[in-house]
Amino acid sequence: MLEAQALMVHSNYKTVVYTYGHHDSSVRVHTWRTAANSAGYLLEALLPDMRILDVGCGPGTITADLVHKGHVTALEYAPEVLTQTRSTAALRGFTHIEFVVGDVNGLDFLDGMFDVVHAHQVLMHVGDPVQALREMRRAAKPSGIVVVCDSDLTAMAWYHESKGLSDWSTSTHEHVARSNGAEPNAGRRLHVWACLVGLDPTGITATASTWHYHTREERSWWSGLWAERVVATPKCGIRWIWH
Repeated sequence: MLEAQALMVHSNYKTVVYTYGHHDSSVRVHTWRTAANSAGYLLEALLPDMRILDVGCGPGTITADLVHKGHVTALEYAPEVLTQTRSTAALRGFTHIEFVVGDVNGLDFLDGMFDVVHAHQVLMHVGDPVQALREMRRAAKPSGIVVVCDSDLTAMAWYHESKGLSDWSTSTHEHVARSNGAEPNAGRRLHVWACLVGLDPTGITATASTWHYHTREERSWWSGLWAERVVATPKCGIRWIWH
């Protein structure tokens, strides 16, 4: 496996605390994600032998799925998380992934290195998403593509209605995320951020997708993980907002 250590660039960008942390409950959510269920918008655009940068790769389950399409560089801000990415790649027998510790606010790559620069649910957790997008664009070839996907947390829906869940989602959750310097409703802002970077609006393709938890097992898994995250993650839990 190829490994590299990128320059950690902090500069004057707004400091952000990752709301969900890297507790096991968060990691289990992230390892559920695959390119098929979380990055289908990207797969049709990939061609053989492309150079792909996966920003904020997390435990690497999406990253590993992209290996079939070319050479992948997995970039993660947290070194301990990148260890999990390496484990995912090793379990699948992939040896041509480059692992990089780095910061999307200041990517330590030459201009135009990648055919594809991808970030799944990253911009909602950075203090200056426009700067992050600007760096992603710089790292992409002039003919390359920049692909981002982010959630819109107030678009979460459930039935039957629950005042407690609604209050948590639209008040507590948003308050905690924004107090940490993040934007929980990033999805609806992506096209605006792209225009602020200077991307041609006619070259922007906007799509939407959903995750649907329907069966008893799916509902139990998803709700149980969120309950655990709220209690176990200091920056996500109720205890934190009273400080």
